[in-house]
Amino acid sequence: MRSTVHWAVAHGLPTLFLRRAADQGDLQARLIRVGSLGTDEVFDLVEEIRSQGPLYRSRIGHVATSHGAVRQLLTSDDFRTGLPNNEGTLGRIARWAAPDTLHPVEPPSLLVTEPPDHTRYRKLVTRVFTMRAVERLRERTEEIAADLLDDLEPRASSSVDLVEAYCAQLPVTVIAEILGVPEAERGRVLDFGSAAAPSLDLGLGWRRYRSVSRALEQFDAWLGTHLDNLRREPGDNLLSQLVTVRDEGQGLSESELKATAGLVLAAGFETTVNLLGNGIAQLHDHPEERARVVADPSLWTNVVEESLRLDPPVLLTGRMALRDTELAGQPVRAGSLVTAILGGANRDPEVFADPLRFDVGRTNAREHIAFSAGRHHCLGAQLARMEGEVGLRAIWDRFPDLRLDPGARRRETRILRGFERLPATLRP
Repeated sequence: MRSTVHWAVAHGLPTLFLRRAADQGDLQARLIRVGSLGTDEVFDLVEEIRSQGPLYRSRIGHVATSHGAVRQLLTSDDFRTGLPNNEGTLGRIARWAAPDTLHPVEPPSLLVTEPPDHTRYRKLVTRVFTMRAVERLRERTEEIAADLLDDLEPRASSSVDLVEAYCAQLPVTVIAEILGVPEAERGRVLDFGSAAAPSLDLGLGWRRYRSVSRALEQFDAWLGTHLDNLRREPGDNLLSQLVTVRDEGQGLSESELKATAGLVLAAGFETTVNLLGNGIAQLHDHPEERARVVADPSLWTNVVEESLRLDPPVLLTGRMALRDTELAGQPVRAGSLVTAILGGANRDPEVFADPLRFDVGRTNAREHIAFSAGRHHCLGAQLARMEGEVGLRAIWDRFPDLRLDPGARRRETRILRGFERLPATLRP
């Protein structure tokens, strides 16, 4: 009963509203509809929205596509994370009916909390993801990539799904070792991540909503068991340290511990899977750029930045105005929702020359906003960059004639953008 009510308020009614708005030509509603199809048509709509000016006013709220407006939005204290859905009768019903399990866009998740809580949670895990700490993981990441490619050698002349066999396995192995997840449990963690990825999206159908809810319930239960195991047998890993902090009463409640641990684990591989798949596809589709990297391997770092810029693993994010303010010179009223199209900011022609071109030598590629900005800048950005560089270089060095096969399929998610399936013959 409660789950039905929650779906109706959080997804069913918004879906009806979005469908009507899209039929009436609202560009943001159309973007949300197209985003669920997993096609490149989404970028055509982003450009159509851009043509309306730096801040498009939709029936849902505002949409920022320019680099300057997106950066201003993400760094301004006039906006906060979260959705304006906690007010009024529907908000009270949604809170009553909401599941008690972990959810990435419900407090105390790092994604939707603000200082001082956000600062407190983030401080506990930041040191694991500093540039120095990540560089110490590089050699181990190279070993993992080499082992995965060794396993693919016997299958090199037949078609394999690179998402399943490589793009997912590399980051989940790295983050699992950081967090003390046993090898036997990593397949389950991958399944949880894939099933729960649409939980970030608005307008889920009933069947998808139920599958996401089950995945989150299962992940919540698994994570509780895993943390209990670490209490009994702590190791030299981040989650053991967080459990110790929690049990000594130094920082986290039990719900905060689970929310922080769960988000770091899931976010630690989900977006990197997309980065690797998107990067492989870009290099495959641009052999002349791949040849430049072969001639100058120092460009591998920039390959990652350019892939992040042109096809970011996270397409968009949202903020709510705390007070009446201005954005890109336009008035925004308190309580308004503003959507930041990261993929639009990264293709802003005022910042990036010939922005639709994949250019591994682009000198300002790192100015992208694929990792967000401000206090919610991606905690694992350095880890993702390192894994992207190691993972892309390793597979193209080992299989320089890699050929993508028919049957590639994008994920049907509106916020996360990547491949669900990427078949390839490694040695045609």
